[in-house]
Order: sequence, then C-alpha cells, then structure tokens
Amino acid sequence: MLNQMVRTVFGLIFRVVFLLAGLVFLASMLTVALLVLAVWLLRALWARLTGQPVGPWTFQINRQAVWNRFYRAPGQGHSPQRNDADVIDAEIKEVIEIKEIKQPER
Repeated sequence: MLNQMVRTVFGLIFRVVFLLAGLVFLASMLTVALLVLAVWLLRALWARLTGQPVGPWTFQINRQAVWNRFYRAPGQGHSPQRNDADVIDAEIKEVIEIKEIKQPER
C-alpha cells in the first residue's frame, strides 16, 4: 500500500518535471524563432528604407565543387604535405612463436 503510494507520487513528480522541461524547451525555441523573425524584419525594413530589394536569406552552395572534391580521381588536386623529419626508422625483428608450457599439477 505504502509502496504503491510512493510510486504514484514519484511518477507524478517525474511527469511534472518532464512537462516543465518540455515547456521550457518550447519557450526557448519560440524565443529564438521570434528573435530571428525580428532581425529579418529589421533587415527588410532597412532594405525598403534604402531602396534596395528585399531578398530572402539563403545559403549558396556550389554542388559541383562538393561533388568534385569527393569524387575526383586519385592523384588530382593537392597532395598532402609530409615532413621527412617525422619519419622514424625501425629495426625489423624476427617474431618467435612461443609455445604454452603446461604447469605440473600438484
């Protein structure tokens, strides 16, 4: 009986905490959206006042350059720079196979 009541209370507290966290997240997203809208409206107003055309905010992407960067043939473009001072000589050693030795039982 007491265990069920404690579960119910903690379940209610858990739900209320997540509801509040969701509301805080929603409020922060709305605040950011309103801030971006206000900046865009100020920019549009300034463009109207100065006689310039009001254009949307866009990202310019040169898709051909992206395609060429990832799909060019090997050997084209810039080769990576290497520093010969970073090269370390190493001696080659023969690998000896070690067999497992059984311990005598006591």
